[in-house]
Amino acid sequence: MTDFKRPQLELPDGADRLLLHSCCAPCSGEVMEAIQASGIEYTIFFYNPNIHPQKEYLIRKEENIRFAEKHGVPFVDADYDTDNWFARAKGMEWEPERGVRCTMCFDMRFERTALYAHEHGFRAISSSLGISRWKNMQQINDCGHRAAEPYPDLVYWDYNWRKQGGSSRMIEISKRERFYQQEYCGCVYSLRDSNLHRKSQGRDIIRIGKFYYGDEAE
Repeated sequence: MTDFKRPQLELPDGADRLLLHSCCAPCSGEVMEAIQASGIEYTIFFYNPNIHPQKEYLIRKEENIRFAEKHGVPFVDADYDTDNWFARAKGMEWEPERGVRCTMCFDMRFERTALYAHEHGFRAISSSLGISRWKNMQQINDCGHRAAEPYPDLVYWDYNWRKQGGSSRMIEISKRERFYQQEYCGCVYSLRDSNLHRKSQGRDIIRIGKFYYGDEAE
C-alpha cells in the first residue's frame, strides 16, 4: 500500500453512525478503510437491483460480504427487486452512460438507502459509487442529497473519496484483496453497450466471473 497518513474524518451534522451504500467491493474497499481509520461506526447497505445478470450480481455481493466480514462490519443484504428497476428504466433503454437512466438508477438505490437509514436510526448516509473515475460525482451527489431531503433527521455525506489518492488506493486494495474485476457498470444496457464497443474494436465480449485483480493475465 502507498505510504499515506489518512485524515481524521467526521460525519456531518454531528451524526454518530453511517449507513454506507455499497455498489461493489472494489469501489467500497478504500471507502471502508478510510471510514474505519477514523473510528466511525458504519454499516454496509447492499441494494443494487440494476446489476445484471444474477450471476454477476451474486459475485459482486459475495465479494462485498467477504470484505465486510473481514473487517467486522455489519452488512445489510437488501432486495434484488429487478422488476421494479426495469419498470423505472422503461423508455431509457438507449440512453447513454451517465445520462438520465443512470440518474434514475442512483435515485432508486439511494431512496431505498435513505428509507432504511430513517427507519433504523441512522442520521447519515453515503455511497462508494463516487470513488470511481467512470462516474459523474456531481450526478451521484445530487441523487444522494435528493434522497435524504424528505427526512429532516438525515443527511447525505458527499465526501470526495477520490481526493488525496483515493482512486489509486482503491486499485491497490483491490489487488491486495484479489477482488473480482467487473468489466462493466452493472446493468443489462451497460453490458450490451460495452459488448457492442468491444465488437467494434475486434475484442472479445465480456466474460462474467472471469477476471480478478492481481491475476497475472490482468
